Amino acid sequence: MTGALHVPVLLEAVLQNLAPHAGGVYLDATVGLGGHAERVLAIPGTRLVGLDVDPEALAHARQRLAFAADRAALEEAPYGQLGQVLDRLGIAHLAGALFDLGVSSLQLDTPERGFSFRHDAPLDMRFSSSGVTAAQWLREVAEDELVTTLWELGEEPGARRVARAILRARDREPVLTTGQLRRIVWSALGHPRTRIDPATRTFQAIRMAVNRELESLPAALESAARRLIPGGRLVVIAFHSLEDRIAKHTMRRLSGRCVCPPGAFACQCDPEQVLTVLTPRPVRAEEPEAEANPRARSARLRAAERRAT
Repeated sequence: MTGALHVPVLLEAVLQNLAPHAGGVYLDATVGLGGHAERVLAIPGTRLVGLDVDPEALAHARQRLAFAADRAALEEAPYGQLGQVLDRLGIAHLAGALFDLGVSSLQLDTPERGFSFRHDAPLDMRFSSSGVTAAQWLREVAEDELVTTLWELGEEPGARRVARAILRARDREPVLTTGQLRRIVWSALGHPRTRIDPATRTFQAIRMAVNRELESLPAALESAARRLIPGGRLVVIAFHSLEDRIAKHTMRRLSGRCVCPPGAFACQCDPEQVLTVLTPRPVRAEEPEAEANPRARSARLRAAERRAT
């Protein structure tokens, strides 16, 4: 059942770029349902540490990876705490690290989690069982912060219109369900005219804000990179332009290239020669995979290798 729930995105590209081998210790910083981890652990002698903040996903991953339970340590923790977890487990060095960012199929397909507008459900959107829900966040957020969130995290061109529509609706009654939020967005932007629902960007932005998805990502990627042994690989799958930009800039800066904005008076980013970038352009899903797994359409994979010195 677990395998049917989850088709790992860009699986073959992950394996090609991560290059797992016997004896290697690997970090899956967003293990989810364990699809990528399963293939890593299928190689005899590999070991894996899997992190996730979603206890339901971890339960599925433990079931899926039971065949290698003695070689897999699954921990309920965010990737921002990867250093603490690895230190506690006595793991100083890694042969590879994978970050598969964004929301999982399990979360999208569980109506009561409130990630999807395909079902009218409580507006939750939390990856973990702690923190504020999306409904609570919408109850308190100020207009300017909401506009910025929708514009930056959702890349919503009508961010101001949507934000004002949400605040007007909030003044009448609390926004508590996915169905309510979807109707509010439609009232601001109009009903669907294409197969992409107008509420998609708003749901994405609020989910990313509620889970604070970008805050610890740069430091986590750098921490994982510095734990790699020479020849070890860092692989990142992003589904959002901001995630992809963070991955690209982190890898470039750690490969010795300045990533300061054009026109900067002097370099402030402190580039270092730690990594060699393996993917000058992001790897995208080929058409057969994109057709079979719509989530793969927006996936972008980047990879880098730890230098010998």
